[in-house]
Amino acid sequence: MKVETTSLPGVLLIAPRVFSDTRGQFLETYNEPRYREAGVASPFVQDNVSYSRANVLRGLHLQQPDAQTKLVSVLEGEIFDVAADVRIGSPTFGKWTAARLSSTNHHQLFIPEGFAHGFAVLSDTAVVHYKCSRLYSPESELTIRWDDEQLAIDWPIENPIVSEKDAAGLKVSTILRDRLPRFVD
Repeated sequence: MKVETTSLPGVLLIAPRVFSDTRGQFLETYNEPRYREAGVASPFVQDNVSYSRANVLRGLHLQQPDAQTKLVSVLEGEIFDVAADVRIGSPTFGKWTAARLSSTNHHQLFIPEGFAHGFAVLSDTAVVHYKCSRLYSPESELTIRWDDEQLAIDWPIENPIVSEKDAAGLKVSTILRDRLPRFVD
């Protein structure tokens, strides 16, 4: 397994080792001791799978309180996966990083607590799998607008298809400061 740091401290791009032969492929998508050693030290308690069609954009989502770490991978298709730092007091507050995750490259993105997450589907369809360190909590959910000018995410699709909830997301500047997560050094 190869682990790369990104421009945001704590957000990691992981390339699991893939074994290919005439039968197909095999890869290990999670191994607690190995991932912990690589810096992914989260106890995962919930797995989610989403199916989306081309140009769907989901996000940006986070929970506060009851913050979640996420380990995101793609089972089918390709996505542009984004993590945005919205932790009050963080030196990288308002910055974002992204990776193309696909069923071909098998890459994963590890997103720590305090980061908003979203993705755009680049293929005809995509099946996205993500492990979460805490259970989904509707009372803690916070949706940030995917097109917030303060974040200025350079999404690689035009005219994205978004849910009503995501279209009604809040801009970072309008969220009460006690609602956003805090940076802990």
